[in-house]
Amino acid sequence: MLSRILLALSLVLLVTSLALIFFVVPTERTMGVVQRIFYWHVPLAWNSFLAFFVVFIASVAYLWKRTKNWDILASASAEVGVVFTTLFLISGSIWAKPIWGVWWTWEPRLTTALVLWLIYIAYLLVRAYASSSERGARFAAVVGIVGFLDVPIVFLSITLWRTQHPSAVIFTGGLADPRMILTLVVSIFTFTALYALLLVQRVAFKKGEEDLRRLKRLAESE
Repeated sequence: MLSRILLALSLVLLVTSLALIFFVVPTERTMGVVQRIFYWHVPLAWNSFLAFFVVFIASVAYLWKRTKNWDILASASAEVGVVFTTLFLISGSIWAKPIWGVWWTWEPRLTTALVLWLIYIAYLLVRAYASSSERGARFAAVVGIVGFLDVPIVFLSITLWRTQHPSAVIFTGGLADPRMILTLVVSIFTFTALYALLLVQRVAFKKGEEDLRRLKRLAESE
C-alpha cells in the first residue's frame, strides 16, 4: 500500500517538475538553457546526502542493537544513495561541459563528491565480498558511519576552498524569480518521494531475501 502511494506521488511530482522546468521557469540569463539541469542536480545531491544520513543512523543503531532490520535499512539506503550520487555526478558533468568547457575538473566540490561516491561503492563491496553476512554487516556499518563524515565536507567545500563551482544559490538568494524557487522546491519533493519509494521497495525485497535464507537454514537443519 505504501509503495503504491509513493509511486503515485512520485509520478505526479515528476510530471509537475518536468512541466515547470521546460514550460514555466524562465531561462537563466548567464548560463542559458543548460541551467535547467540545476533543478534536478540539486535535489539529487540533497537526497544523496539524505540517503547516506539514513545509512549513518541505521549503522549506528545496528552496531548498538545488532538488529537485522537496521542493517537492512542501512544497506537499502546505501544502494539508493549510490544511484542518486551517480546521477548527481553525471548531471554535474552535463552542466560543466558547456559552462567550463570540460566534462570534469578536479575542483573541491566535484572531488569530494567523487570521494563520497567511492566510499559508498566500497560500502557495497564490503557487504558483497565479506566472508559472512554478519561480518559484512559489521564492517559495512563502520564504513557507513565513517563515510558520512564526507557529507558535510562536500556541502561546505565551496566555502572551505576556492572553487569554480557556483555558490549555494538556495542560501545566497541566487533564485531571484519565484518560479525558480517553486520549480526547485517541487523537484526536491519529487526526488525525496522517489528516494522513499526506492527505499521502501529495497527494504521489502531484502526482508524477503532474509526470510528465504531463514527458511533454507531451517530446511537444512531438519
